[in-house]
Amino acid sequence: MAYIYPEPSHTFSEYLLIPGYTSPDCIPDNVSLKTPLVKYRKGEKSSIELSIPLVSAIMQSVSDDRMAIALAREGGISFIYGSQPIKDQAAMVARVKSYKAGFIESDSNLTPDATLADVLALVRKNGHNTVAVTDDGSAHGKLLGIVTGRDYRVSRMSTDLRVSEFMTPLEKLITAPANTTLKTANDIIWEHKLNSLPIVDEENGGRLLYFVFRKDYAEHKENPLELLDERKRFMVGAGINTRDYKERVPALVDAGADVLCIDASEGYTCWQKFTLDFIREKYGDSVKVGAGNVVDREGFRFLAECGADFVKVGIGGGSICITREQKGIGRGQATALIEVAKARDEYFEESGVYIPVCSDGGIVHDYHMTLALAMGADFIMLGRYFARFDESPTNKLVINGQYVKEYWGEGSNRARNWQRYDLGAGEGLSFEEGVDSYVSYAGPLHDNVAKSLYKVRSTMCNVGVTNIPDLQKRSRITLVSATSIVEGGSHDVILKTGNIKI
Repeated sequence: MAYIYPEPSHTFSEYLLIPGYTSPDCIPDNVSLKTPLVKYRKGEKSSIELSIPLVSAIMQSVSDDRMAIALAREGGISFIYGSQPIKDQAAMVARVKSYKAGFIESDSNLTPDATLADVLALVRKNGHNTVAVTDDGSAHGKLLGIVTGRDYRVSRMSTDLRVSEFMTPLEKLITAPANTTLKTANDIIWEHKLNSLPIVDEENGGRLLYFVFRKDYAEHKENPLELLDERKRFMVGAGINTRDYKERVPALVDAGADVLCIDASEGYTCWQKFTLDFIREKYGDSVKVGAGNVVDREGFRFLAECGADFVKVGIGGGSICITREQKGIGRGQATALIEVAKARDEYFEESGVYIPVCSDGGIVHDYHMTLALAMGADFIMLGRYFARFDESPTNKLVINGQYVKEYWGEGSNRARNWQRYDLGAGEGLSFEEGVDSYVSYAGPLHDNVAKSLYKVRSTMCNVGVTNIPDLQKRSRITLVSATSIVEGGSHDVILKTGNIKI
């Protein structure tokens, strides 16, 4: 007879934190959210530590190079999706690693023969009005001029007018040479009251290299938690599968990926062991790689003994995942996380090796983040949360008068990422394990992450702690009844329509 667990599994919404003593130093500004990303030995530090406990999911609709740069700027890390050709994924990784903080590669470029209509189309597409005019219309062609919003007026100009007739030509621009430092570039911007400064390679035909923008100076100062490697480059992760890893892993390592993660719906398999064995035999411990997903002690122990650098927890809890519905496997996210975190602590006591745990899925409200950390997660992987932001790679649409962004699962027909559901059989998706959907548009990543993490810090102060290890050790968590959950929201009142701002 099958083993049947005596207790039901639970989700985050079924728990609450009990407040602890809040001392004078327990204020949000004093809370550190630093947390290990990869395993380390007792008495040592993790070779990669996140400044914030958030990572973006390995999904087409979430994690590309733009998302990776934006999240690294906040102190987290993205895992660029692997359901794409190896060459394309490696190129995304390389773009993140070659990105120079403050030095922006132009994404709006035209030739002098383009028209005002072309300029307006780029402004609509990219959301800014700085357009480089180069000889070949590329980001690194010979710079001939610039078009900004000050160079044209739609009400007074024909959209057929050529760019060459209204651009600011090169001879009227202030530029800087290729070896200019960010500090010097910002000094030039302030001295000449510029909004942007082109960095030009005069020794190679006057090619445009980058722009430095006035607004980025303030943004850089506002992000002291940036996740950088030893060469001051943004850190980035990448997803791999258990099929083409022998070709994909070397390409991603060569491109500069700081950490890899096996992307699979279920991780307690021989295929994950084969993948980890290959990486350890070829690279030893120099290549960091996470594995998963699992939902119990046995799954964690298996991946820990296979050499995983971190273990992801969660099957079927994602908002677009229908694995539980289709296959009947999985577990309530909170219960799964609690058991795996206990297994992690047991393994640490036995071996002296601490293997971080990532909670993947089941986060609906911001307070669920704090609960996940208190239950033992070292960091949290989020898909829907990040899909809502400007920096996600999907389209922003208007549906029924509301701004939304597209969001689809890796197991949907749209993604067709059959590799993550690998059972060693034939290729292709026999049935879907994810849906194609929309999520409400939420705006820029920076503003939303700041708000969410302020809630986390504030709750930690209510618990009486100022760091994640103490949150895990000292939290008291209670299971609540269905009636208590209803009581926790607004009830027995007539809500006013609209929002009243005070």
